[in-house]
Amino acid sequence: MLIKYLKNKISPGNPFRLFYHQILAIMAAVYYRFPSRYLNVIGVTGTKGKTTTTNLITTIFTEAGYKVGMTSTINFRVGNLQWSNLTKITTLGPFFLQKILRQMVKESCTHAVLEISSHAIHQNRIWGVNFDTVAFTNIGEDHLEYHGGFQNYLRIKGLLFAHLNRSPRKSRIPKIAVLNKDDPNFLYFDQFLVDRKYTYGMGSGTCYASDLLPKASGTTFELHVPNSHIEINLKLPGEFNVSNAVAAATVALANNINLAVIKTALEKASGIPGRLETIDCGQKYTVVVDHAHTHESLEKLLALYRKLTKGKLYVVFGATGGGRDKAKRPKMGAIADKYADYVIVTDDDPYEEKEWRIIEEVAAGINRREGERFWKIPHRYEAIKLALSLAEENDVVVIAGKGCEEIQMIGDKKVPWDDRKVVREIFSTAVRVEL
Repeated sequence: MLIKYLKNKISPGNPFRLFYHQILAIMAAVYYRFPSRYLNVIGVTGTKGKTTTTNLITTIFTEAGYKVGMTSTINFRVGNLQWSNLTKITTLGPFFLQKILRQMVKESCTHAVLEISSHAIHQNRIWGVNFDTVAFTNIGEDHLEYHGGFQNYLRIKGLLFAHLNRSPRKSRIPKIAVLNKDDPNFLYFDQFLVDRKYTYGMGSGTCYASDLLPKASGTTFELHVPNSHIEINLKLPGEFNVSNAVAAATVALANNINLAVIKTALEKASGIPGRLETIDCGQKYTVVVDHAHTHESLEKLLALYRKLTKGKLYVVFGATGGGRDKAKRPKMGAIADKYADYVIVTDDDPYEEKEWRIIEEVAAGINRREGERFWKIPHRYEAIKLALSLAEENDVVVIAGKGCEEIQMIGDKKVPWDDRKVVREIFSTAVRVEL
């Protein structure tokens, strides 16, 4: 009770609180005997695409014959053992992190692939983890209220690269940075010294993609590497997923995995749970569940399906509560208004905030009257049900914000929830609505 009280009273950025986190991280690293010393550790950071890139890297290294461990926002892996991340935390606390790294060593894993959040860097959760390769996907506006602005957010992300060069070298393992050449903040990350530096992008870089052929079921593109190129038939749709795939391929190339293995692995990779995941219950229209929860990711998502939709495009979404980046809420509403034929604003993870207040802040960006292809429905189940009951053949229903998450945060309670299960449940008892 005392710790919970202090957490509520002391701000996350308070120096005493950060010192407390660092002490925990030191204790965890010592207790588990610095397991990252015995692994080739790959870190993936950025605003969007971290989870997909982390999973694709793991797929490639596994295809190459390595035994791999992984931590991400949605799943964990130690060799052949895999399980879901139900915590809603991208990079968990230091005791969990050091423990799972020790498990990887015990199970004879050679590589660890870790998704790293800005919170984890700022709060010293990754102290004592000796990284060997660090990649960044992109930098956008996220967690700005927590970090106190974009420049602070950028600086925190940069610390991961700054520490990379200063960390102890392991035998025959160089320190490698993999940088997105297309990102507007590329030069900021390019300043950090490392043993080897690789870039990637859409059209230029050490590795790059060209000749994209988008399809509803994925994207075909040409992957270029130094002195060679090869066609990749990726099962993940969207240019942003091509970028994630090229990032993963660049990490693999930097770690001496050959192009044929990279191609095989990327073409084997099926959809990442909750990322552009299609729910097929025999309906005549398409239902897509995705984790998009910022205005940038929502715009990429809806722009993609605007192009792919023959009929009408529906979007069901909300915004996260708990004081998280309130400025993005009307921006998300405006993006939905721009791309979707039908907009349904609902709850997401309200935490301690009132659902209606969040919904109204999102709706402030929508230039329609409620009832004119636009509804505000504070119960997520009913919002999804309305969209599914209205959709017809050739339509697309996009359900955004939670992806494969299996809980919803209401107040301080974790309520069981899964958009995918809800869709299947609604279809099992479907009754159409005519408006």
